[in-house]
Amino acid sequence: MAAKSIITKSSLTFLESYLNNASPTGYESKGQKIWMDYLRPYVDTFITDTYGSAVGVINPNAKYKVVIEGHSDEISWYVNYITDNGLIYVIRNGGSDHQIAPSKRVNIHTKNGIVKGVFGWPAIHTRSRGKEEPAKLHNIFIDCGCSSKAEVEKLGVHVGCVITYPDEFMILNGNKFVCRAIDNRMGGFMIAEVARLLKENKKILPFGLYITNSVQEEIGLRGAEMISNTIKPNVAIITDVCHDTSTPMIEKKIEGDLKLGKGPVIAYAPAVHNLLRDLIVETAEVNKIPFQRQATSRSTGTDTDAFAYSNGGVASALISLPLRYMHTTVEMVHRDDVENVIKLIYESLLKIENNDSFSYFK
Repeated sequence: MAAKSIITKSSLTFLESYLNNASPTGYESKGQKIWMDYLRPYVDTFITDTYGSAVGVINPNAKYKVVIEGHSDEISWYVNYITDNGLIYVIRNGGSDHQIAPSKRVNIHTKNGIVKGVFGWPAIHTRSRGKEEPAKLHNIFIDCGCSSKAEVEKLGVHVGCVITYPDEFMILNGNKFVCRAIDNRMGGFMIAEVARLLKENKKILPFGLYITNSVQEEIGLRGAEMISNTIKPNVAIITDVCHDTSTPMIEKKIEGDLKLGKGPVIAYAPAVHNLLRDLIVETAEVNKIPFQRQATSRSTGTDTDAFAYSNGGVASALISLPLRYMHTTVEMVHRDDVENVIKLIYESLLKIENNDSFSYFK
């Protein structure tokens, strides 16, 4: 008999709504409200901070504090320059990929609402054969159907408006979730599902649990840095995405050997606390949860680093979700991996005690 799915019909409905909503870096509040509304039945209270990180808290009066965390923002663009004939040049807001931009539809966010546009590109017939210029940050541009700068500005578009892609959620072959911004709103979804399971299974934790959805990860882990200083946790388990390296043009000698469907990825890095990671590995083995390993060298490049090096040091670990086509509009993950990340975080929390069990010098 097949194992019962962790992801329910109602949680899948939430995931679709949450992914389809735009939450560019610096403008995450609408997505945070969707996330908080879903999480509300499963927590005791909420914390929010000045820049919009949101935290659902279970056992808020407990002295010992454990964080499970994802980040809520997505990559985007800013309007940087409007030409006299009404074309728009952009700069990045996060790690936006200029090579995927040509021919993509966009939403320009203004005070008047969404203005539609497209990233234009010269037709193949007009490009110099043999020495075609590739898409670069300085030559991609947006056309919103206007013929002058004044016409663009009349729509409400100005320098500083943020721009997102409208691509929405879909499921491929029954078990692949595809959307823009799976990096890392899928993390927010997974930690919310952990909270739901704890509530539904009536688990009582011996510590305060802080289900944390941080902002501004895509521009330098800033939201995690701020919220960690607010919470002052003892332990943090972070979830983010990592690269599936089984697709063409990726060098496994450099990026490692990781694949969709083979389970959560447990990170090895200086910021990852060895004893906490060992607890997670042991939890996976005991519960027969498939997992993979990744060495990330000097830093993880995730909010793990922000938590680990805050407040004099927080025992931190990283559980990643294998993902194809990162920072494109067709980011792809395997449903089984999503469920196994949820299960691994959930089971690991049940192993953590209300004491300083992650001291090397007990």
